Amino acid sequence: MAECRSSTVNLREFGCEQNLLSRPDGSASFIQGDTSVLAAVYGPAEVKVSKEIYDRATLEVIIQPKVGLPSVKERAQEQCVRESCEASLLLSFHPRSSLTLVLQELHNDGSLLSCYLNASCMAMMDAGLPMSCLFCGVTCAIHTDGRIITDPTAAQEAESRALLTFAIDSKERRVMMTSTKGSFSVHEMQQCIAVSQTVSEKIFSFHRESLKRRYSKSVL
Repeated sequence: MAECRSSTVNLREFGCEQNLLSRPDGSASFIQGDTSVLAAVYGPAEVKVSKEIYDRATLEVIIQPKVGLPSVKERAQEQCVRESCEASLLLSFHPRSSLTLVLQELHNDGSLLSCYLNASCMAMMDAGLPMSCLFCGVTCAIHTDGRIITDPTAAQEAESRALLTFAIDSKERRVMMTSTKGSFSVHEMQQCIAVSQTVSEKIFSFHRESLKRRYSKSVL
């Protein structure tokens, strides 16, 4: 069983802009290093009878790759994002209605799923949707030599034997969603969770600062 030797707990520079688009009810761009995505939220709106749920809203997540049509990879990422959003949204506030979250990949230089998660949270906040908590995404790569690298680049992902992405909630720092690829031990996964919970503090701080800047501008 392989053991982690050390952790490289660094996050690339973040960037976010909300309310970019006029047609959606909420929107946000999110940048992590050279990875960037755009998120748009539509709704609450009318829902098709076949998809209607009497006691809560339905949430659809659509991921559009930079080039070509969505594949199995995008479908798996959509499910991860949907699970995270459903765990934080108060969907019972809008029964028999629909919410749609569209995510557009702009550039992928690693940690794409966590960037999707961060953009989703910011777009839902921009839309004013009721949420029980915020969430953030953190990706950890386990290098072939056992080191844990947070927020890895595409090159670092290619040199790793495992990739783990977590959605962390803002209240208790609990893991809301896990996506894994590759081989790792239980101990390594526990270490990745602990590292992700630690670095989530920086991301939530960034979320709060972004909101302060947004609403201070709107007041002015």
